[in-house]
Amino acid sequence: MFTKLIIFFSITFILLLIDFYIYSGFKILISGYSHNVQKILKNTFLIISAINVVLVVIFNLLPVHKFWTLRIIIFTIISIQYLGKFIWICFLFIDDILRFFKLIYNYFSTSKPVSGVGISRSEFIVKAGVFAGAGLISAFCWGIAKGAYDYKVRRRTIFLKNLPKSFDGIKIVQISDIHSGSFWDKKAVDRGINLVLEQNPDIIFFTGDIVNNEASEMTPWIESFSKIKAPMGVYSILGNHDYGDYIMWENIETKAKNLEDIKNIHKKLGWKLLLNENIKITKENDSIGIIGVENWSNRGQFKKYGNMSKAVNDMENLPVKLLLSHDPSHWRGEILKKYKDIDIMFAGHTHGMQFGVEFGNFKWSPIKYMYPEWADLHSYNEQYLYVNRGFGFIGYPGRFGILPEITLIELKQK
Repeated sequence: MFTKLIIFFSITFILLLIDFYIYSGFKILISGYSHNVQKILKNTFLIISAINVVLVVIFNLLPVHKFWTLRIIIFTIISIQYLGKFIWICFLFIDDILRFFKLIYNYFSTSKPVSGVGISRSEFIVKAGVFAGAGLISAFCWGIAKGAYDYKVRRRTIFLKNLPKSFDGIKIVQISDIHSGSFWDKKAVDRGINLVLEQNPDIIFFTGDIVNNEASEMTPWIESFSKIKAPMGVYSILGNHDYGDYIMWENIETKAKNLEDIKNIHKKLGWKLLLNENIKITKENDSIGIIGVENWSNRGQFKKYGNMSKAVNDMENLPVKLLLSHDPSHWRGEILKKYKDIDIMFAGHTHGMQFGVEFGNFKWSPIKYMYPEWADLHSYNEQYLYVNRGFGFIGYPGRFGILPEITLIELKQK
């Protein structure tokens, strides 16, 4: 309780400090208006600042497991707003540095400073900061309104030298990171599911995070996602959010039951959940292996539930092995070092941070500084990794630049 109070007061203090600093630039911004208009605008600024403090109080008081959606809305309102303000602060800080050096210069200068012509430098920087901050806020708002459900099909062909002839041309659709607790638009989600089915895949992979925290989040969506079928089956794994590690539970038994409920959801959907296990797919007289491992991360903040030695049991003689593993850091952390016979690993987890830039072959997102392989296809010594950008979203209820993805991969003989 004491720790939560410290966190609350620290966050409140930082937000008020930001608003106090922003207020100095805000006064310059509205200086051209009449006295009465300025008074209204200043009071409005202070009221919004007070509302933000109230929202922080509400956010901290609401139980996570009962008010997840409301907490996300509050978090989004505050975070988007203050990200924009932070950009503005950067400009104001530059302005303050320039004014500081100007003050030093004027202090030691024997000549009188020459007045500038037109718009002053200070006013220009303040207004530039406003446009930059407003641009960022607009981008995030667009990502909520348009980007969240703007599903994109990404097609890749992978050539494997040991692929059996009967599997030549097999089509695999991968989806990942559904995060059903974040959805608010059923028609849009159904449109994404129909897009999956329109690819006519032979096999479908789901690479984890079916919920944000609780199994009950998926209940309204079972009917929709149960439509996802493929002739050779749908195979799934768990992601880090499926274990319920990010909320407080009444007891260990409740948390364990939640995990069992999530496993049962996969059964209701008709998906084969692979829990550190594998399955052989046979076509004509040929077979390939599909391996599903529980969450295994090479990042310290995420737990290791996966057991690869158990997952690959009795897979030695198969010519091609396809691995489903939620976290892409597993590829460099263990697969490339110990399991050189894994042909392709399918992962998700990063969401591309739901924010970034993709233009042609160029792509960038802040998540790249945590995960070198954060999206798309990667290879090393004829081993491949595909990182899906995610079907859903969490935290920020939208996407800007990094759009939700349905992956279609065709396997061909090399």
